[in-house]
Amino acid sequence: MIKLIATDLDGTLLSQVGEVSERNVQAIRQAQAAGIEVVVATGRSYKSAFEPINKAGLSCPIICLNGANIYNIAGEQLRHITMTKKIALEIFEVVNRENAYFELYTNKGVYSQDRENFLDVIINIMLSAHPEITRAEIEKRAEQRFQEESFVFTNDFRAVINDPEIEVFKALAFSLEADGLVRIKQPFLNRQDLTVTSSGFDNVEFNHPEAQKGIALEQFASQYKISLQEIMAIGDNYNDVSMLDVVGRSVAMGNAEAGVKKRCKYVTASNIEDGVAQAIEAIL
Repeated sequence: MIKLIATDLDGTLLSQVGEVSERNVQAIRQAQAAGIEVVVATGRSYKSAFEPINKAGLSCPIICLNGANIYNIAGEQLRHITMTKKIALEIFEVVNRENAYFELYTNKGVYSQDRENFLDVIINIMLSAHPEITRAEIEKRAEQRFQEESFVFTNDFRAVINDPEIEVFKALAFSLEADGLVRIKQPFLNRQDLTVTSSGFDNVEFNHPEAQKGIALEQFASQYKISLQEIMAIGDNYNDVSMLDVVGRSVAMGNAEAGVKKRCKYVTASNIEDGVAQAIEAIL
């Protein structure tokens, strides 16, 4: 019997324009009414994850930054896993050498290079990923992401990382050049002090090895005395694998990466076909 549902956001619970569909909302409410805990598990920051959930009228605990933080429904932080400054600097130097776009997720907000560069990168990436969506809609969504996150713009990431008041939770590199992403990942693969993953074809994400969705989900579930076998997890990309691999009912989205689908017991419809709702309805 499923007692807890964990769902990713982008490419999973959210539509292409970053919203929760009415069918998904109703399915989550039905699960909660049946006594099933529902938790969001995302690579986003808490603020960015909370916005679309709150807009949809839902209340859920949130595992964010790939498991570096957990927040309860009241917005209280329950988990806090940071990476070392030495590793953060190593990552920045490699990304900078490749001239790729870089974001640093910290306790003081998300650091980026500059607003125009941010918007250009996001628009180009979204246009590449969703050619069926108009540029006007893409630009609107990119601007929305700018509003959702607490962005801080800097020209000196080294100074940011070395600031004693800054704690780094996650580093993220964006590039439309596949070879560039490979070169960024390569120096950090098979290291014990870092987890390297991805939430899309266009990015690489770096976290402390304990900051993984699967580890955070197990910690969260233990508070409710829920076993991993009593959890259904739903996701679409490689930063979801750590939770999909350990739960009793793993569900890949119809739009999930092929490698993710192979690891899951079930495949639901895509995020634009209310795949999360269909997965929930199947167990109610």
